[in-house]
Amino acid sequence: MAKENRDQEEQKQVPTEKKLEQLYELIDGIETAMLTTRTRDGALVSRPMQTQARRPGTDLWFMTSVDSGKVDELIADPQVNLGFYKDGTREYVSVSGTAHVTQDKAMIHELYKPDWKAWLGDEGGERDGGPDDPRIALIEVRADTAYYLKSTSPKLVTLFKVAAAILTGNPPKAGDMGELDRSALAAGAGRG
Repeated sequence: MAKENRDQEEQKQVPTEKKLEQLYELIDGIETAMLTTRTRDGALVSRPMQTQARRPGTDLWFMTSVDSGKVDELIADPQVNLGFYKDGTREYVSVSGTAHVTQDKAMIHELYKPDWKAWLGDEGGERDGGPDDPRIALIEVRADTAYYLKSTSPKLVTLFKVAAAILTGNPPKAGDMGELDRSALAAGAGRG
């Protein structure tokens, strides 16, 4: 318990700017997030989503089809969680926030990538998977809180620490843990 309290006190001493920098570096370095939504009957459902962009601060953008069941879920309950995990370093990010579905043409054109066609298919006419395809929708997630673990050691050192922890029974310090609340995230986005 004393170690946990010490870690929490250390975390409070880290400037918000440093936490934001670590958070952005992690998100920008992990291409796929697990988007968790709630179904109409209350069950949690997660699916992988490729991050298309991170706009000021931690507003994250994803592409989907308006025909997707997740769109109905987001309209019914816009509260979501995004989980990012980097297997090689065991770094992670957990973002909770509010999702908004939009078909803003300017934003779609700005973010469009040719590989979206693979997910939409070409049904002919304007439903060709191109940037003007009426099926394209964007999901914007505005972060409310974020938790992360940023590795402070090379992979081999981290593996050694884990092995030592197994032998000693003392949990390793795998890296810097960070927590950012709504006000810190808003300040980082220039909305504070």
